[in-house]
Amino acid sequence: MPDQYALPVRRRTSINILDDDDGDDPILSVVNIVDVFLVIIAVLLIAVIENPLNPFATQDVIIIKNPGKPDMGMVVKEGNELKEYKSSGQIGEGQGAKAGTAYRLKNGSMVYVPEVGGANAKSVQ
Repeated sequence: MPDQYALPVRRRTSINILDDDDGDDPILSVVNIVDVFLVIIAVLLIAVIENPLNPFATQDVIIIKNPGKPDMGMVVKEGNELKEYKSSGQIGEGQGAKAGTAYRLKNGSMVYVPEVGGANAKSVQ
């Protein structure tokens, strides 16, 4: 038989601050997607800045497309002006004077030595 004068038993309600119910919140996945897009945008901006034809770059640039092929072209950027030259595939001829000599080194690179005063410069350093 229960005692009439006994105090009722209280259940202890535990408050656990470490339990996190935010894992089920759908807005958190949207925030994560926004973070991913911000990183992608930052990478794309860096790629645009590093592009040699960047309109904000102050350097003059020459880009040769498809070198040695019939559809070879050249893009020249001088200041804010872009010029594009395309190869016609024709062999050109005209009048002129020898401007120097080109040498191919053992590693495959080319060195151009301009003529000095009409004498051909033979020394390559």
